[in-house]
Amino acid sequence: MMRRVLVLSTWVLLLTACGVVSAFDGGDTVRVYSGRHYDLEEAFLAFAEDTGVSVEFLFGGDAELRERLQAEADQTSADVFMTVDAANLQIAAEEGLLQPTDSEVLETAVPPNLRHPDGLWFGLSKRVRTIVYHPDRVDPSELSTYEDLADPRWSGRLCMRNSTNVYTQSLVASLIAHHGYEEALDVVRGWVDNDTQIINSDVQILETIAAGGCDVGITNHYYLARLLAEDPSFPVRIFWANQGDRGVHVNISGAGVTTWADDPDQAVTLLEWLATDGQEEFVYGNHEYPVNPEVPPPPIPAQWGTFKEDPLNAAEFAALNADAIRLMEEAGYD
Repeated sequence: MMRRVLVLSTWVLLLTACGVVSAFDGGDTVRVYSGRHYDLEEAFLAFAEDTGVSVEFLFGGDAELRERLQAEADQTSADVFMTVDAANLQIAAEEGLLQPTDSEVLETAVPPNLRHPDGLWFGLSKRVRTIVYHPDRVDPSELSTYEDLADPRWSGRLCMRNSTNVYTQSLVASLIAHHGYEEALDVVRGWVDNDTQIINSDVQILETIAAGGCDVGITNHYYLARLLAEDPSFPVRIFWANQGDRGVHVNISGAGVTTWADDPDQAVTLLEWLATDGQEEFVYGNHEYPVNPEVPPPPIPAQWGTFKEDPLNAAEFAALNADAIRLMEEAGYD
């Protein structure tokens, strides 16, 4: 039986026009629909200053923005669709909302496993979903893989994110890609059998571990980095999962050029800038890892050292999102 911990939150409008970021009067403009809400204003302002191209942007939920694009079709003003998680990008691609982009700059800056094989979308930052633990209650030598957390010795000691969260879905999808459906189902059933607390916030998972409510969890790395930036003594540590085999699961935040973009060339210019000169502007504020191997990681993640990454193409696990949702329902994972 899984225990669900409800975390209350304040609802905001899903679609909010956030205006224009411009360094110049007049000139060219690129328009962005964005499901990513982290530090974009500063990045877009730097882009405008570097290129003379203004940015208009609209924030919203990923599904709502896709529905808006579908409804607007060739009447849309959006040149770029930007979001978090490869599954959201892949759904947009499968719904015909993105057009292929042929860019030598992007192909050089973004590793093949972090972009769509046909150039429909490109990762712009890396989000590592891995194991976190309390060092007073867990020796890191006890930790190894996502799969090992299904072992009964972790019973009553785990905190994980809810099944409706796309980060959880992508992690489970990666298990399906590596092990097949049935073996992945056994792993997730093991998590369920371990009386895992289901918490609908990565930050709340980390705070629950810190408070002694559980010993081990799985979160995106940057949530821990944020808490450590506020309090360097925050008592939770990071552990890179699956270093003895395939490597830790890596997801992305990324973007693609919309099918009906008024100015696809300017849209590509923005993506190229974000993947090269603008990488630090795009990733540092949220402590994410750059996709561009030439750009160093932000200071806090840099302190965690290097690690082996799962080379699975993000498009492959993104395409298994529906299977992951079905598997978690079958396993009784809330």
